[in-house]
Amino acid sequence: MREYAWLIAFIPFVSWLLIAFFGHRFKHGGDKIGIVALTISLVLATMVLVETANVAMQGEALGAHGPALAAAAAQAPEMKGESPDIGPTFDRSITWIKIGSIDITTGFQVDPLTAVMLFMVSLVSLMVHVFSQGYMHGDVRYTRFYATLSLFTAAMLTLLLADNYILFVISWEVMGLCSYLLIGHWFEKPGPMMASMKAFITTRIGDVGMLLGIFLTYWATGSFAFKDIAAATAAGKVAGPMLTAMAVLIFMGAVGKSAQFPLHVWLPDAMEGPTPVSALIHAATMVAAGVYLVARSYPIFHLTGEALAVVAYIGGFTALFAASIATLAQDIKKVLAYSTISQLGYMVMALGVGGYTAGVFHLLTHAFFKSLLFLGSGSVIHALHTQDMHEMGGLSKKMKVTTWTFIIGTLALAGVFPFAGFWSKDEILLAAFNSPFKLLFWVGILVAFMTAYYMTRAVTLTFFGKPRDHHKFEHAHESPSNMTVPLIILAVFATFSGLVNSPLTGNWFAKFVHFGAEHGETSLLVTGLATAAALLGILVGYAIYGWNVIDRKKAIRAAGPLYTALKNKWYIDEIYDATVVRAYMAFSAFTAWFDQHVIDLVVNVVGWAGYQMGLACGDFDLEVVDGAVNGVGAGVMAGGSRIRRVQTGYLQAYALALFGAVILGIIVYQVIGG
Repeated sequence: MREYAWLIAFIPFVSWLLIAFFGHRFKHGGDKIGIVALTISLVLATMVLVETANVAMQGEALGAHGPALAAAAAQAPEMKGESPDIGPTFDRSITWIKIGSIDITTGFQVDPLTAVMLFMVSLVSLMVHVFSQGYMHGDVRYTRFYATLSLFTAAMLTLLLADNYILFVISWEVMGLCSYLLIGHWFEKPGPMMASMKAFITTRIGDVGMLLGIFLTYWATGSFAFKDIAAATAAGKVAGPMLTAMAVLIFMGAVGKSAQFPLHVWLPDAMEGPTPVSALIHAATMVAAGVYLVARSYPIFHLTGEALAVVAYIGGFTALFAASIATLAQDIKKVLAYSTISQLGYMVMALGVGGYTAGVFHLLTHAFFKSLLFLGSGSVIHALHTQDMHEMGGLSKKMKVTTWTFIIGTLALAGVFPFAGFWSKDEILLAAFNSPFKLLFWVGILVAFMTAYYMTRAVTLTFFGKPRDHHKFEHAHESPSNMTVPLIILAVFATFSGLVNSPLTGNWFAKFVHFGAEHGETSLLVTGLATAAALLGILVGYAIYGWNVIDRKKAIRAAGPLYTALKNKWYIDEIYDATVVRAYMAFSAFTAWFDQHVIDLVVNVVGWAGYQMGLACGDFDLEVVDGAVNGVGAGVMAGGSRIRRVQTGYLQAYALALFGAVILGIIVYQVIGG
């Protein structure tokens, strides 16, 4: 089945084409095309996961990684040892570009990491597609929404299957484009429009670093293929500062995409987009791509302690920083957004301290319970038409399915036994405890307490107590079945998915997805501290917002400047505005002044000198020089006014242009290449 794994990504791509071109001809805008496509992809992904697991359990050494690394070991006297085992890998590749001695291949690969991620993305995407039927019903751009969802899912699945950095980056950028389109789905409103631009520009900063790292990797290893890079690093062909530079630059892509400090600022604003988008892209899949990038590039990272330290400390700081802001967020989606940033920091920290399996495992479980929480918040917003938790309350009486599934997601996120987050969070804390980064272990314990606290606050304000807006409460009702069924399914995974790496299953996940030695040990001390932190957070949260034993107004006055700083998100946006934005505006103003007063002056002086020479020769016209200079600017303006007409805003036109370019490229290649 792994031989046909490429179909898992190809089928959603076909659904994008069908919805984009013909969706408006269907009664429901083509939504069922996307749902059927994702259902097929999920079935295929499940079959691939089962087959890969069977191969791994049988101990078969299929695929290209083993032979490639063995060959590298035989040929390299300076070999430091084979790259750590990552499990059975199946891959297929073809030559994509050949220019002289440069031979760039592309293809797909399936290993345990790929298999579990394909299953997770397919499942969550299918749930979001179904949920969106109710949430987006009646939207003026309903068909476009589903088309973009399908394209995003196809890109994410392609990224997971890619066996090289080139195809990886192409998929990465398509995901970024879809994120921009979906955040700005309601572009007629200023909030979504500005948020989409902020997300696109901020993530581009990290992408520049990632591209530099990938090019540096190619220069050092001679290949973009993951298996070749793993073989080269294992053979010791790259080491020292070069290896560290490669890893840190690649990590910049993860900092941008996975919203790590200081490039985290785009994710909270991205909540301006439709809630199903927040669940799919900004909780479960796209933001997870940065963590996946580090995991996929681990053959580079694990050999450089300096880069791992950077990864670990940025992840730990991000986890603590974002959790602190979530404690006072008022918008239910902003609470979940900062929680996502914090949990992504947890995963990054795990990879930095050497907890490869722990980081990937939390990536998997987090996708289930955080998408559940986002869709649950969408159910609440759909019922009340507000995101302000201070306008909610008492909803447990009217929205029982939403209430209990949201509570399950909260318990999983808080890491309460036996829910999924308990098992994956403990793995991360254990990895930190056993690493040289002992400080990060205590940071993780503090974050566990804060997570339980702010989620208890959110649950209490939203679902319990007395209604604070009686008008909204009176009109509230449970969401339709096409919204509640996905909540129930995700709640099941949020409850039981963690058991795959528990003593009950013999820590099966650690034996399946690992980098080098399998990690399946436990620690009663770590488990006890983590559980105590979670229960204490729940107790404090309910004491303040449920039992009201602590006067909130007095607590705010006691906190003083700390409360103000947290309420204003540590003033990070204001700092960016005062430094980066104003510096850019000042530089723009300077370049405009320089053009008008210096460039024009030089042109006039040169023109005057030429004019004087022309007078002596009798054949010079100053107006010709002036016309030539100004004509350049006029030509650019005229060309731009015509070229921008190509941007029609219609996906059909873009798709037609894309395929036309591909066909033209093939023709040119055949003619030139013979």
